[in-house]
Amino acid sequence: MDLGNVIKNIRKQKGLTQNEFASLCGITQTYLSQIEGNLKEPTLSTLKAISEKLNIPLPILFFLSMTEDDVQPNKRKAFEIVSPSVKSFVNEFFAV
Repeated sequence: MDLGNVIKNIRKQKGLTQNEFASLCGITQTYLSQIEGNLKEPTLSTLKAISEKLNIPLPILFFLSMTEDDVQPNKRKAFEIVSPSVKSFVNEFFAV
């Protein structure tokens, strides 16, 4: 799962600096940096705040973060086929 990178990319697409976004979420810039670098796993309450401020439902944020390693081996081929289309749709629907 590449949650930190997804958060970082969406934040940047929305034109927010780490300082601005961290402040909106009620966390420090250092903590946000660690989350975006996949060095720290945020708490559920922090993830909820992040998803709300990004205007992306938390399950969608998780889906966008999924990698092949998150999928059972016997379902990876289907994931490889479906994932790009679904992620494209989600990105367009949520203006990510």
